[in-house]
Amino acid sequence: MTAYMLNGFSRREMLQRVGMGFGSVALSALMAELGMSATTESPDLGAASSSLAPKQPHFKPRATRIIHLFANGGPSQLDTFDPKPALAKFHGKPLDKKLTSDKRIGGAAFASPFKFSRHGQSGLDISELFPKLAKHADDLCVVRSMTTDVPNHEPGLMMMNCGEISQPRPSMGSWVLYGLGTEN
Repeated sequence: MTAYMLNGFSRREMLQRVGMGFGSVALSALMAELGMSATTESPDLGAASSSLAPKQPHFKPRATRIIHLFANGGPSQLDTFDPKPALAKFHGKPLDKKLTSDKRIGGAAFASPFKFSRHGQSGLDISELFPKLAKHADDLCVVRSMTTDVPNHEPGLMMMNCGEISQPRPSMGSWVLYGLGTEN
């Protein structure tokens, strides 16, 4: 099989790196369907003893599927699911001097140009960017509790996926795999 190269990475290497390994999880499922996975039964070894072999979870999962939207460079949470009324209140006004002493933060407050409204029984705030998605507000889980002291994007991505700005902890993909009890 010829390895396709993209900026010096083979297809497999690229999938392992994209989205903190989510591409690798998809690749392993595709390979299993083709009988090319380490979890495939072998006539010599019986069932493989891979650590990624499907196992029964500790508790019966309530979720059967998880869709993780990883939109690096996508629209800001301030324009999609996280309205900030204080930004609207102080729109165009200079930030407090305590905030601007940190050179990584800009000098003025800017509100989202999009309108927000509450949807579903849950009252989930969703911007006008997603009118069709808003009809499914009660089927969504929006997490607004993740914060970091590091405003730079790359460490922020590590923090979102692993809970640390370096990668000593399992990534989000590992927890999804663990929670659903299977690698696909």
